[in-house]
Amino acid sequence: MRLAVIPARGGSKRIPRKNIKDFHGQPMIAWSIQAALNSGCFDEVWVSTDDDEIATVARTYGAKVPFLRPKQLSDDFATTADVMSHAVEEFNKLNQTLPSYVCCLYATAPFVTKTDLILGLEKIKKNSVLNYVFSATTYPFPIQRAIKLTVKNTVEMFSPQNFNIRSQDLEEAWHDAGQFYWGTAEAWLNKAIIFSPQSSIVELPRFRVQDIDTPEDWDRAEWLFKAIQQ
Repeated sequence: MRLAVIPARGGSKRIPRKNIKDFHGQPMIAWSIQAALNSGCFDEVWVSTDDDEIATVARTYGAKVPFLRPKQLSDDFATTADVMSHAVEEFNKLNQTLPSYVCCLYATAPFVTKTDLILGLEKIKKNSVLNYVFSATTYPFPIQRAIKLTVKNTVEMFSPQNFNIRSQDLEEAWHDAGQFYWGTAEAWLNKAIIFSPQSSIVELPRFRVQDIDTPEDWDRAEWLFKAIQQ
């Protein structure tokens, strides 16, 4: 039994109602729901929300909403681990069993593809040591040469010892792409740390990775999506 859980609370502040805001002709969350359904990876696709309108939209596009998320899991301090652990517990109550694998798929992930989800599932199934497999991509600039501004508005390097090292000689760094996280049910229940030696990645190209947290992010995502479609 494999389960997708799409967290989608109603209280987005910087982009109001962003989970159901129209994005290229349909609610943002619909892209994630459709990717999950089209992948063939899941026996059920759930949306975890505290919001009646989001629940209605989710059901319209084929997801199940078997519960409304408690208020204590719907504020700015609730973590993804909290929400996922709760969803797995609810699944256990309804089915008297745990799913084999559970994928957290973010509601604002219009660039996720069914191929990415399939690769993630195959990877976690092949390696019993893994707790998680998640989407990731590389930084476009060496993080070892990052700079910061001091209180006097002057510049300092985080790692001055790397100033004279060529960029191509520095180790490549990766970051979470913020799209999906395959995990075992036990890992989610125990809130196991995701960024650990018990995790691996599905590599994404940088052009398909975009955080959508601000209006500027939203505009960029729309331009990027249109360019990819063309």
